[in-house]
Amino acid sequence: MNRAVYLAGWGWVAIAVAALVRGPAVPPRYSPFPIDRAVHPTALPPGPSDGYAWFERNKPYCNTLEVETRLRHDPAPSTTEGAGYAAACLALAGRMVEAKAFIDALSQSEREAAAGIVFGVGHPVADMGDDASAGPMMRLVVEYQPWNYMAMYHAGISYYELGEAELARDHLVRFLEMYSAHDGWRSNAEHVLKSLRRDGVR
Repeated sequence: MNRAVYLAGWGWVAIAVAALVRGPAVPPRYSPFPIDRAVHPTALPPGPSDGYAWFERNKPYCNTLEVETRLRHDPAPSTTEGAGYAAACLALAGRMVEAKAFIDALSQSEREAAAGIVFGVGHPVADMGDDASAGPMMRLVVEYQPWNYMAMYHAGISYYELGEAELARDHLVRFLEMYSAHDGWRSNAEHVLKSLRRDGVR
């Protein structure tokens, strides 16, 4: 085999391997739509998305002081995805009433998808252990996705941390009814429920 051809072939292999290791240049987005009612966010192929691009542009302003002005000057796209990301932005700023209004303005069939976007934004924060901060977002998600067992779990833990014992019990019992895996999520839910029972919450 010609040496130049041989080296060129290996060069292409090296480029392909480097691309696989490096991963996509654009951060993965999250699907707002459940796949077989799977709850964990599903990475989509990198690509343009008006709603996602709007959120990435405006995420630094999703805080109590700036969110209202920012949404007025740079409105989210008038799509299900845009409404979902606008709701997520407002939820990050603690404006839960306004976040809910964005979802409620959609048709019944679109609300679940928009809530899925809110879940995709808030879930990483909850999984890092900050259930108190992510709790309001997870409770909003549960309202539209009552089958979402991870949102149910995080909502329950957040209620427990807030001292809302009966709400914590209700959400964690429901979580265990839906969640079949025997792992840390189940163990922690069971531990909290035992603690609640010791405190007289049945």
